[in-house]
Amino acid sequence: MADQNEKRQRFKRLAVYRTNEVLKRLKILGNCANRSAYNYNEKEIGKIFSEIERKIKQVKAKFHFPEKGKFKL
Repeated sequence: MADQNEKRQRFKRLAVYRTNEVLKRLKILGNCANRSAYNYNEKEIGKIFSEIERKIKQVKAKFHFPEKGKFKL
């Protein structure tokens, strides 16, 4: 049981840290929206956010475990 508790605590610690790092990086990316400092177009923005959304879906899928039922033919 202690092993499960250790795994849970390690998950919580790393998940909080890593989530905050992602959020911090997204905030920094948002700084690129400053049109007085940067020049960009809608196509470029679309590519950036399409890639971010694709990666989010990919990572999120790793957290979903399908229910394993009994094997049937």
